[in-house]
Amino acid sequence: MKARFFSIVLAVSLCAAMVCGCGNAAGSAPQEGAAEAAPAEGADNKEEAAPSESSAAEETGAAEKDAAESGDGESMEDRADNVADLIDAIYVQEWTPDTEEQCRAAKEAWDALSDEEKEKVEGENADPDYFGRDTGDASKDDPLNQDDIGENEILVVSFGTSFNDSRTATIGGIEKALIEAFPDWSVRRAFTSQIIMNHILARDGEKIDNVEQALKRAKDNGVKNLLIQPTHLMHGAEYDELMDTLNSHSADFEKVMVSEPLLGEAADDASIINADKKAVAEAVTKEAVSLAGYESLDAASKDGTAFVFIGHGTSHRASVAYDQMNTQMKELKYDNVFIGTVEGEPEDTECSNVIETVKDKGYKKVILRPLMVVAGDHANNDMAGDDEDSWKNMFLSTGAFDSVDSQIAGLGEIPDIQKIYVSHASKAMEDTGIDNASEKEGGSAAALSDGTYEALFKTDNSMFRVNEANNDLGTLTVKDGKMTIHISLTSKNIVELYPGLASDAEKSGDKTLKPTNDTVTYSDGTTEEVNGFDVPVPYLDKEFDLALLGKKGKWYDHKVTVSLS
Repeated sequence: MKARFFSIVLAVSLCAAMVCGCGNAAGSAPQEGAAEAAPAEGADNKEEAAPSESSAAEETGAAEKDAAESGDGESMEDRADNVADLIDAIYVQEWTPDTEEQCRAAKEAWDALSDEEKEKVEGENADPDYFGRDTGDASKDDPLNQDDIGENEILVVSFGTSFNDSRTATIGGIEKALIEAFPDWSVRRAFTSQIIMNHILARDGEKIDNVEQALKRAKDNGVKNLLIQPTHLMHGAEYDELMDTLNSHSADFEKVMVSEPLLGEAADDASIINADKKAVAEAVTKEAVSLAGYESLDAASKDGTAFVFIGHGTSHRASVAYDQMNTQMKELKYDNVFIGTVEGEPEDTECSNVIETVKDKGYKKVILRPLMVVAGDHANNDMAGDDEDSWKNMFLSTGAFDSVDSQIAGLGEIPDIQKIYVSHASKAMEDTGIDNASEKEGGSAAALSDGTYEALFKTDNSMFRVNEANNDLGTLTVKDGKMTIHISLTSKNIVELYPGLASDAEKSGDKTLKPTNDTVTYSDGTTEEVNGFDVPVPYLDKEFDLALLGKKGKWYDHKVTVSLS
């Protein structure tokens, strides 16, 4: 029994002893086990040190009132402490056979508390927000823990977040992009933080598999080809632990592939950057600038605005990735973009160091945004919270900035970031010899950010080709999940194209592709006007049908392939 309840029992016993001593029940003896009155702290052992009859009665009344409020003889504090103990018991990283029952019991005990009692919940990790904070509608999230997987599975492994809206938009957004890109593969979910999984299960009743459970599910369902897609930012401690777990299960499957985390391959030098870091830097900056209401990053800079992207930070050797992101921002000439970390590792990403750097550059407005896949506890509390040690308040406390605003949005909800994960999964399949042609029509576009690329255009006939002045290259445009390549041909002899078979082209009416008038320049400086075409590309690196119409009015079937140069 808690100390508070013990003090109440003591007060009641003292009162009973006094009543007997005053002769209210003549000839009666003190109750068995009743405590003797002790002198008050700091008083000598005299009669006046004992509580008066009126004060004892008041304590008795308070005890009766407290017990009556609880309805079961426990005080409000006892009931709140019990819930705190139940929360602390499931705030652990290890799953046991009792975990699900413990989660259920904690929620039932919480629901039985009054509003006043809920405010008193406080433990080592427990507080009223554990069950009481509204983080969105969990029913909108799909835990992807279904059976009937089939032979091919993509297991998306995330650290996880208990913030429902963010989980749906970020981790759920990445999973949906993979589902759309690979319709012949079953996409399933696993989290690595059991603390988070327990929180979601206890509060919302949503069961998410941990990695061991997901791998067992895959084995029991007869999965042969397993692709692990981590949503982690880098090759850090979480990634290493995932590899250790996976190694003990690799014999359960015919093929196991592990895709790259978001920032791609690791390197030890802060100056080394790669295409993934460039794509992430461009995507998050573009999104932040747009949400802040600026037309461009330059416009924000002229307005005195700096963007600070805040990652988690780590003592793992992979922390160099944050310095590499700083290098990438400089390479892109994003002079008003800075990288920080919650943990302050590496040292130059620690909050006070970032503040000094931004201040020295003369920026008066600051926009904070997480460089994390999800916008969970770190984004809502450590970055944008009301505590004095949040990044927002630490910036404001310097008095050096006119405004400090926060964008609470995770990387995972940005479409261009989702495309990077799809690209990584596709490459992992290709590197392992898996036929990746099961991507649905247009699916490969999800692997590329919107923009233009040089691409090879190859055909099955030497008379149907790109002009030699362009070295077999066309301009591939990716926009809104669709791809089109512009090609300049060798002459004006091909007058129409049709994306499909010749037999269908003859019945297509005006749905054929009409030519553009292109001018090509040869190596000797001469020029020539030729026909050009904008050709829809259903997928890369795989043949598709493209019929052509010559000047004689006859359609011919051909196969073409488009691939990045």
